[in-house]
Amino acid sequence: MSKSYSTEISEFCLEGRFLNFVIEDSYKLKGLMLSTSEGERYIKLAKHLRATFDWQLPPGTWLQVAGEKKSDRKTGEVKLKAERVMAARIEEKLRERESVGENSLHNSPDLPNEPKRRRGKTAILVCQKSDCMKRGGKEVCHALQKALGDRDLDSQITIQATGCMKNCKAGPNLVMPDKTRYSRIQAEQVPTLIEKHFASHSTEL
Repeated sequence: MSKSYSTEISEFCLEGRFLNFVIEDSYKLKGLMLSTSEGERYIKLAKHLRATFDWQLPPGTWLQVAGEKKSDRKTGEVKLKAERVMAARIEEKLRERESVGENSLHNSPDLPNEPKRRRGKTAILVCQKSDCMKRGGKEVCHALQKALGDRDLDSQITIQATGCMKNCKAGPNLVMPDKTRYSRIQAEQVPTLIEKHFASHSTEL
């Protein structure tokens, strides 16, 4: 039986809490992990979503994801690819909380203006476009990973790839969590940047 006959293609739409991004080769955005009523699901992002996705999305955010579902009839394997990602309607989630006797609306972490008691990892944004990669962006990503690991900061701080930062000729480009932007960064400069921005994190460990 050919692959086309053994694979069933349909549409899907599901909601769940955003858990984390899935990164390939240390810097390429591939997809996201979502906690749904059926358990944790990996969802691949279509190319047009990878370039525009909001890297500041906090874990725990309710999302509605729609796209293409491929089911292998022979193996039972299911692959999901998102074509659209939207914020799920908060009001519905709050009603669900009330119905099962969870926290009051005032204390709900889903309220958009409520401060979150637990925050996700701090993110360093690194441009993944070809111009930045050719100018040493990949080496910068590896240096960031090593510098964070050497300081036991990799559990607090993550590296997130982004689309073009509109400063290609000055690459590699990166943005620190405090919004400080750096251009023409080289791998050997990374340890100094980590010390400058995250010295307080190290002393808290």
